[in-house]
Amino acid sequence: MQKSNGLGILYFISAVAALGGFLFGYDTGVINGTQFYFSKYFELSAATKGWVVGSALVGCFVGALAAGLISKLYGRKRSLMVSSLLFTISAWGSGLPGFVPETIPVLVFFRIVGGLGIGMASMNAPMYIAELSPARIRGKMVTLYQMAIVLGFFIVFIVTYYIGGSQDETYNLEHGWRVMFWTELIPCVVFFGLLFFVPRSPRWLLLKGKEEEARQVLTKIHGEENAILEIQEIKQSIHQDSGFTFKEILKKGVFPIILVGCVFSLLQQLTGINAVLYYGADIFEKALGFGQKDILAQQVLLAGVNVGFTILAMVTVDRWGRKPLVISGSIGMIVGFSLLGLTIMLNKVGIASLIGILIFIGSFAMSMGPIVWVVLAEMFPNSIRSVGMSIAVAVQWGGNYLVSQTFPIIVDSSVNTEGFWNGSLPYFIFMFFIGITIFFTNQYIPETKGKTLESIENIWEEKYGKIQSTNK
Repeated sequence: MQKSNGLGILYFISAVAALGGFLFGYDTGVINGTQFYFSKYFELSAATKGWVVGSALVGCFVGALAAGLISKLYGRKRSLMVSSLLFTISAWGSGLPGFVPETIPVLVFFRIVGGLGIGMASMNAPMYIAELSPARIRGKMVTLYQMAIVLGFFIVFIVTYYIGGSQDETYNLEHGWRVMFWTELIPCVVFFGLLFFVPRSPRWLLLKGKEEEARQVLTKIHGEENAILEIQEIKQSIHQDSGFTFKEILKKGVFPIILVGCVFSLLQQLTGINAVLYYGADIFEKALGFGQKDILAQQVLLAGVNVGFTILAMVTVDRWGRKPLVISGSIGMIVGFSLLGLTIMLNKVGIASLIGILIFIGSFAMSMGPIVWVVLAEMFPNSIRSVGMSIAVAVQWGGNYLVSQTFPIIVDSSVNTEGFWNGSLPYFIFMFFIGITIFFTNQYIPETKGKTLESIENIWEEKYGKIQSTNK
C-alpha cells in the first residue's frame, strides 16, 4: 500500500512541476499563433519579426542562469513559484492595449518577462522531478516535463485556431492576438496555486542540512527503508562539496561534465525544431503553399504528432535507454528534413513536404525533445546540479535565440531563394547539425538508464576524476 500511495504522490508532484513545462510550451507556442496577426498589425519587417518572436529567448537565457543561484538558495519549489508569477505578468502585458504606449518595445518587454519565467522553469522543473524519482522510472517521470511542453503547444494551437477561425481577419488583427495571449492566464493561476501542495526537493533539503524534512518527503514517496538508504547515498555524495559555486566550474572533474551538458543542450536547438514551431505558419504558407485558412489546422496536426511520439518516448525511455532513442530519432529527423528539403529544391512541394515535416517532428519528439531534459536532469552530480544545469539550459536558450533570429533571415536571403537551393538551404543546415548530434551522443553521452543519481556521479569520476571544491 505504501508503494502504491508513494507512486501516486510522486505522479501528483511531478504533474504539478510539469505544469512549468506546459506553460513553457504554451507561452512559446502562443507566439506562433499570434505573430501572423501582430506582424501585420505592426507592419513588421522580417528582421523585426525575428526580434519580437525571439525576444523572449533573451529572458530565457537570463532566467536559466539566474535560476541556478535562486534554486540553490531558496529551492526548486520556490523557484517554480517565481516563474509562475513571471508567466502571469507576461501573459497579461503582452496583449494589453491602451494602458501603456502600444509599441514594439512594450510587447518585447513583456515577452522578455515571460522568457525569464520559461528559463527558470525549464531549469528547475525537470531537475525537481529527477531528484524525487526512483532510478527505475526516472526517465519516464522526467519525460512528463517534455510531455507537458508538447501538450502546451497542442492546446495553444487549438486555442489560437479556434480564436483565429471564429472571427474575421479585421477582428484578429485588432483584438484576436491579444486574446490569444490572455488565455495563458488560466494555466498560470492553476500552476501557482498547486505549487503550495508539493514538498521541497529532498536533495536540496539535505544540501541545506534539513535531514528530517528530507526524510519525511522520501518516506512518503519511497517508503521508510528505501528513504534511509537514499539519504545515506545522497549524504555521501554531497557532504564534502556543498559549498560549490559558479567560480569553480573550471575545477578538475567539473568542466568536462558541464561542457558535455552544454553541447548536448545546444544540439537540441540546432536540429531546427524551434524554427518549425515558431515559424510553422510561415513555412506552411510560403514554402508549402497552403492557404491561410489551412495554416492553423496544419499546426494542430503538427502538435498532435508531437504529443503522440512524446508518449512513445515516455513508454520506452526506461526500457530502451537514452542513447538508442536519441540516435534512432536523429536518423528519423534527417529523413524528414531530407524529404522536405528535396521537395522544396525540386519544386515538388505538396503532401510529401508535409509528411517530411511530420516525420521530423515525430522523430524529434521521441528523441532530442524529451531525452535532452532527462539527461540534463540526471547527469550532474548533486553538488553542482543547480549550477551545471543552469549553465547548460542557458546555453540551450542561447542556441534557441540564434536559430529563431537567423532562420527568417536565411529564408529570405538571396543565397537561399535564388539558384541551387531554391528555398531549401535552412533544412540542409539543420541536417548537418543533426549528423553531429549522432556522433556526439555516441561518443560522449553515457547511458544512464536504471542508475541512481549518485551512481551516475561515479561514471563521471571514472572519466574525468573526482570533483574538487575549494570550500572543503
